[in-house]
Amino acid sequence: MSQVLEDAHVVLFPAFAGVTLSDSVQRFLSRGGCSILLGETREEYVVREMSRIRKEKETAEDIHTVVAQAASLSGNLITAVDQELGGICRLHGLVPAFPCREDLARCTAQEIEIIAGDVAAAAKAMGVNCFLAPVLDCVVGENPWLQGRTWSTDPNKIGELSSAFIRGVQTMGVATTAKHFPGYSRIELDPAVESEARSREPLETFESGLIPFAQAIENGVEMIMTGPAIVDVFDPVAPASLSPAVISELRVNLGFRGVVMSDDLDAEATLRGRPITRVAVDALRAGSDFLLIADVGDQVGDIVSAIVNSVQSGELREERLHEAAERVRGVARKYA
Repeated sequence: MSQVLEDAHVVLFPAFAGVTLSDSVQRFLSRGGCSILLGETREEYVVREMSRIRKEKETAEDIHTVVAQAASLSGNLITAVDQELGGICRLHGLVPAFPCREDLARCTAQEIEIIAGDVAAAAKAMGVNCFLAPVLDCVVGENPWLQGRTWSTDPNKIGELSSAFIRGVQTMGVATTAKHFPGYSRIELDPAVESEARSREPLETFESGLIPFAQAIENGVEMIMTGPAIVDVFDPVAPASLSPAVISELRVNLGFRGVVMSDDLDAEATLRGRPITRVAVDALRAGSDFLLIADVGDQVGDIVSAIVNSVQSGELREERLHEAAERVRGVARKYA
């Protein structure tokens, strides 16, 4: 297998709601892919809670089995879940619970670090080694997308306790992912389902909203996820995950050296009517390293082909693709 083809697999991050590997994901892992996201259904995502059937039937052994199968195909493997403070908790009752949203802001950093470490240790025992958390958006206005996933409007408090979360989780051998850069304090439409969703907040709002991200970087967060929607003040044309300006803000101004992960490229506000194959290449060209996508149909294979073709045509630099793949491999090796 060529290096370009292998790298094109490594930079993709397929998500699925169940605990079995599709034929598509098995092919992906056997050809160089090194990650899976054990996600949730759209219904679970909307209500911020796992379904009654999942809670009743899904066991720790189910998680362990699917991770073991994936690892047998891939070797070093990133197995991720949404396990958010005060938000979506994909592992439901299989791990200790975080304090409820109403109590979180009253916790000390030491308490959060201990609790987060306990949650991560239980997840690690099942084979999960990455949390797509913490959520660092400081929501102070209308935001149907993040409703029920945040717990404070104080950026300093968000930064302090989220940094404690990062320390506690990563000490137990589970990588963390701060999201959703550059922060969405207000957004009138849900970017997951509305192509016209965009943030129109002024620069002053983002200056305070970047505080938690700066603290997360200082505390060694491994990955930062960019948001799915346009942020007018940084780039009025490209969604954050496809925006060189947004990613430059993260790399140059905040000094982040870890993995830049896109939010779900299937989000309507990211696609904006374009094919996901085109969007994936644009995300890599903009500086994204790790592309979150849904495992549907032949989509994974189609995106791999598009990436390889873009390198062969000269549209995407081979060095840019390899740089991204090496960052992802580094996390996989570190937390395997």
